[in-house]
Amino acid sequence: MDISLRWINQYLSPADVSVEEFDDILTKAGMPIEGLKDGIDGDTIIDIEVTSNRGDCLGHLGVAREIAAAQYATKPRQLVMPELKPMEMGPPIGDELTLENQVPDKCPLFTARLIRNVKVGPSPKWLKDAIESFGQRSINNVVDVTNYITLELGNPCHVFDHAKLAGGQLIVRPAADGEVVNTLYAGKHKLTESDIVVADAKGPQSLAGVIGGHDSQVDESTTAVVFEMATWDPVAVRNTGRRLNIRTDAAFRFERGIDPRSIDYAAQRAVQLICEVSGGSLAEGVLAQGAPLPEDTVITLRPQRCDRILGIPTAPEEMAKLLNALSFKTTIDNDGLLQCTIPPFRSHDVTREIDLIEEIARARSLNVIPIQETLPVTAREPQQSERAMSTIAKTLTGLGFFETITFSFTAPKLGKVFQRAGTDLVAVDDDRRKAEPTLRPSVLLGLLGCRHTNQSARASLPGGIRLYEVAQRFAQDSGTTNSNEQRVIAMLMDVDFTGKKPKHEDIQKATRIMRGSIDAIVHATFGTNARTIITPTKPEHQGFDPDAHAAVAVELNSQRTEIGSFGLISELARQTHDLDHPLIGAELILAPMIDAYPPISRAQRLPEFPGIDRDLSLIVDESIRWEQVESAAGDLNLDRCVGHELVDIFRGKQLGENKKSVTVRLHFRDDARTLRHEEVDPQIELFASKAKEVLKAEIRS
Repeated sequence: MDISLRWINQYLSPADVSVEEFDDILTKAGMPIEGLKDGIDGDTIIDIEVTSNRGDCLGHLGVAREIAAAQYATKPRQLVMPELKPMEMGPPIGDELTLENQVPDKCPLFTARLIRNVKVGPSPKWLKDAIESFGQRSINNVVDVTNYITLELGNPCHVFDHAKLAGGQLIVRPAADGEVVNTLYAGKHKLTESDIVVADAKGPQSLAGVIGGHDSQVDESTTAVVFEMATWDPVAVRNTGRRLNIRTDAAFRFERGIDPRSIDYAAQRAVQLICEVSGGSLAEGVLAQGAPLPEDTVITLRPQRCDRILGIPTAPEEMAKLLNALSFKTTIDNDGLLQCTIPPFRSHDVTREIDLIEEIARARSLNVIPIQETLPVTAREPQQSERAMSTIAKTLTGLGFFETITFSFTAPKLGKVFQRAGTDLVAVDDDRRKAEPTLRPSVLLGLLGCRHTNQSARASLPGGIRLYEVAQRFAQDSGTTNSNEQRVIAMLMDVDFTGKKPKHEDIQKATRIMRGSIDAIVHATFGTNARTIITPTKPEHQGFDPDAHAAVAVELNSQRTEIGSFGLISELARQTHDLDHPLIGAELILAPMIDAYPPISRAQRLPEFPGIDRDLSLIVDESIRWEQVESAAGDLNLDRCVGHELVDIFRGKQLGENKKSVTVRLHFRDDARTLRHEEVDPQIELFASKAKEVLKAEIRS
């Protein structure tokens, strides 16, 4: 940001700040000087570094406010605001101009004033020199004032030739798709519905917040001008400017936010100067439309908190003095707390107590904050979330999985394979990401890419390669911009086999290993009492084989939590990644696991008496799931049954087509004495009867 030393002194009393003092004050306030150059008639132009949050310092007055507030300056100075003089008014503006703001969400405030009887011509020397000092070309006295106000107050503004506005109308509206605007010096541009324009009865006359229009520009034939000052949504301005590749001083300021409450003073200052340099007369009244003006924000500041953060004591009265010098209206209440009213020009970056503490540090000078030779550090135990992540990582590493870190972007062709129903891919509008402009909808995409790299390098491990990653997956609801971002654990493992291609048993074995890995994670986070429920379902995307996929849920204390799914990676997903090897994948949502951590451990006394285990083999249809067998056993509440487990699943021709044998082991125990087999026999018969009734099972001898 270039600043004229002569210009800055206009707003200071005494007006004698030197380059050296300017450098000292601004550097200590966090805005160091980046360079100097000679200006017009012995002036000095100073280039200062202004951070993106300090939009208020993109004008000379804002920088002068910083100098006047500096308590460590060579001499105290006062800020001198430009004086607003009373002006004679002509006939009302409403007689010749109407305003309609159709987008108050994108244009929180639009104001228009009418100046009649202007004489457009060369600018006076003081105005011309001020503009040309910053490398800008002097155009005419009216237009130069708008550029002057931008440099002085940081409020961009624009003037229209009133006679060139069709119908005497100004309409703030979204552009029609394909509509064309003819800009001042950037040529014609085709617009989209996301762009905002200021139009008249015929069409666009300026591109809101970015650049004015050519067709309504002020020239020597102009006799009446419409002065416009507004504020715009920073994101909308930034998106339009980037898409059309138009960079302007106005857009640079609007992108950093301009509070609508600052417009009235800046607009009055501007029309006063226009009338002075052009001899025009201001019409009575102002056309203004938009959203309600924001209310003043009051933030409470605790002096003790400030002292603790800065490491140096500051009296509350001194804090109030420093903040008031920066235009924060500050009082001390009966509890010794500071009540600070945030001025409009700082409303975008001062929103919390810590922001006020930073202002006090800058006003006192960053040099007064002590630099400790050593920092006091208090060792604390890791957060529960970090402990949970560490436990999950140790569990998976112990199971032979290698952690990966892959890129979040992917190609649309790859992303569509894992695009879940009812969602769209999240794309970025960036020329640098032409090949991979979309965020991945599944972390499995990164693991598949990593597996392809290993395949290309002919890397292998006994039992197959196993990979996992903890990262974000991204999507947005179809037809909207509502984002849907989740942190997940993705796992990928080879199907281990010998020969040319895997057998059905090989895929089943790999599926059981993945199921066991999921069980291990669930027990490590939810606890050993948690039960993993696997339910065969159709996948939400094409990345899994539709005939080999299941949803994963956890049941604990009668509460069921869905955590993800796993299954065989589809042929389509392997083809798009050029992978030859069959793979099993899983993707589990991380949040429920972290919320459940740490698992509750319950110690129990070892049994004093031996128990009895009984195995029962049930021949059931292939469609019967283990969950159904468990439910049948649990619903009976068998006498002195302390648990059950799956022993084996057998398939063979002797069982019949689409049949399987499921062997269930039931555990019985009496805490007071040794059980007898004849006491267990009725319970086994009861379970067998239940299995025949509910599962249509046959008892295998």
